[in-house]
Amino acid sequence: MYFLLRSFKIRENSTLKMYFGLKLLKGNLKKLSYDQSSTILGIETSCDDTGCAVVSGKKDILGESLFSQNVLHLRYGGVNPLVARDLHRENIDLAVNEALEKASLNIHSIDAIAVTIKPGLLISLQIGVKYARYLAKTHNKPLIPIHHMEAHALVARMFHEIEFPFLAVLISGGHCLLTVVKDVDNFLLLGGTLDNAPGEVLDKAARRMKLRNIPAYSKLPGGKAIETAAKGSNNPELFSFPIPLIRNRDCNFSFSGIQDTFLRHLLRKETEHNAIADRIIPEVNDLCAGLQMVMAEHIAHRIERAVLFCNKNNLLKDNKTIVVSGGVACNNYIFETLQNVGNLLDCNVVRPPPKVCTDNGIMIAWNGIEKLKKGCQFHSVSLDSIDPKAPLGTNIINQVKDANLYVKVRRLKNKIK
Repeated sequence: MYFLLRSFKIRENSTLKMYFGLKLLKGNLKKLSYDQSSTILGIETSCDDTGCAVVSGKKDILGESLFSQNVLHLRYGGVNPLVARDLHRENIDLAVNEALEKASLNIHSIDAIAVTIKPGLLISLQIGVKYARYLAKTHNKPLIPIHHMEAHALVARMFHEIEFPFLAVLISGGHCLLTVVKDVDNFLLLGGTLDNAPGEVLDKAARRMKLRNIPAYSKLPGGKAIETAAKGSNNPELFSFPIPLIRNRDCNFSFSGIQDTFLRHLLRKETEHNAIADRIIPEVNDLCAGLQMVMAEHIAHRIERAVLFCNKNNLLKDNKTIVVSGGVACNNYIFETLQNVGNLLDCNVVRPPPKVCTDNGIMIAWNGIEKLKKGCQFHSVSLDSIDPKAPLGTNIINQVKDANLYVKVRRLKNKIK
């Protein structure tokens, strides 16, 4: 049996020895310089998707591949770290080779390899880092370490003309962050989530409502299932949800209260309709719509305070841009709600294409291009470089609190399309 390295022709025993038993690299193996023809291979394994891509300095996606584990993890009711690790190990070689083949390049034509080292699931990150180090040593390629959340924030610059500084809200299954992006490697953290992340709440809610039992939603991720179900709502205001933290004059997020309110509504309706076992409440579409609406309102409320804080401290230019990224940014209702609020604040609200909002190799490769262009210095990448709980940028959350800025609560009644 051979470990699949089509372009390298290496037997499994020697490959595995090199792949999983490398000594620590002492540093980059050659000096990097940037031009528009520069090509970078990006490797992303921070959670449950194996993503690889080849991106050029001209903002061209030369080749990409993504091995999603979504359908399998739906069976477990969430991401199983051990399964995710094993599937990364099984797919990473295939993903890299597929991205190179689509780019009509081989590994020798690549200028550098960018790999996610933080934050994320430890054992998932280890697979990507080990494999990237193997490629770097075998083919004498420099390694560029990437912060997953920085990559989410910066990838919008690949598709839109966005100048520094700008505001970014990163909403996903593991994070909810508000940050001022001053430069490629300069972030100011204005707010984070105090408890659950929005994508996590949506996934749990979809599972608890048994949306998998409805054929149209059975293979959709939780957040997408809720967004789709909400479109069938005839009364999106049937269920009342209070907006969290309205008295807290900061930019932090909290979604646990929303989750608790959702569960109370669901339990009441299940009792009312005797919806036991696989039965689903008749008002499921309205409940999805209400849940989605309050999450959008909560995020919008914190963004508005962030804009006021930035205006007071001259942190943004006159032509203000807000980037929305991360997996939950794929939700069109939430994104369009934030666009509407942005219009009220005289801000341009943009997002990357939906396929690039979720975890992918494109954003990792592009972050490598950004760092290369700026002339960032790279430290050697080892297993010790991996940081599953790495923070984002410089934390100025307390400065936002001290500013004590009042923001009016907006109940947003957008039409669900």
